[in-house]
Amino acid sequence: MTSCSNCGGISPIHDEGEVSITYGTGAGKREVYRSEQELLELLTALHRADGEQRVRITGRSGAVAIDSGELPLATYIARLHHADLTAIIKDKQFRCFMQPIVRTADESVYAYEFLLRPLPGGADFQAARLFEVARQTGLHSFLDRQARICAIETGARHLPHGIKRFINFLPSSIYNPSYCLTHTFDAIRSHAQQPSDYVFEVVETEKIDDVRHLQRVFDAYRTSGMRVALDDVGQGSATPQLVCELRPDVVKIDRSLVTGCDHRPEQQRAIDEIIALAASFGGEVLAEGIETPAEWAYLRRTGVHFGQGYLLGRPAAEPLVS
Repeated sequence: MTSCSNCGGISPIHDEGEVSITYGTGAGKREVYRSEQELLELLTALHRADGEQRVRITGRSGAVAIDSGELPLATYIARLHHADLTAIIKDKQFRCFMQPIVRTADESVYAYEFLLRPLPGGADFQAARLFEVARQTGLHSFLDRQARICAIETGARHLPHGIKRFINFLPSSIYNPSYCLTHTFDAIRSHAQQPSDYVFEVVETEKIDDVRHLQRVFDAYRTSGMRVALDDVGQGSATPQLVCELRPDVVKIDRSLVTGCDHRPEQQRAIDEIIALAASFGGEVLAEGIETPAEWAYLRRTGVHFGQGYLLGRPAAEPLVS
């Protein structure tokens, strides 16, 4: 099994001790810094001279050995500028809340979606902002992987077998499915969970530019006995063509089509088209962002299989069922 450098490089940057930075071609040039401010000034100067340069930070700070691996200058500078959020990512200072997904047929709980939230008494963050900083700092693969594992562990503690678990993943974080997903599959096995209880949901559909790669990721999940879902359908790049190419097990209708769907004919037509498209390949349909009884009543009449939204249950640390 080959390791993936994109999941590495999460060593902390310390502000004491003698830690060196190596950059340039060949043997490279070596600098020693003794404070975080010195490091930031050095990296900023290097970035002005050559923004494409890559650097490696090595050495020892107290009892901690550091070897960050070779990363772009901009990545290091971003880590220093966002030290608070980088620490949350690196130290896994987050937990998972669960939001119920309900069957339209009888309003019973079918599944929960897992969403990142701050630890009690811990540093506050917005999940979207945390993932954006993770991108800027080269930590998005690490964060995405740890978020999946957090969801698996939370579900194993709280949910019985048979209740599905929707877990988000970023396609851009999975460079090689045969390696990058082994941590996820190992976590499911180590917690004695059933693969059939898991639905892995691709997000950031507006950034999908390699459908063949995403299909390989879907295949890896399905080969291991899990299901896959496509989020934000009806918005951005989550087009009918993409749905036809990927044929997800669950199609999630974007909230932009759900809000006010009980009285907006144009949205109703779009929802009907998505339902018909999913039915053509045996997919199930989930409507998200449901906030009013009128929206829920309309969707229950349309052929949508599942609903999700504040009307049906907000994200919480404990499930509606145990």
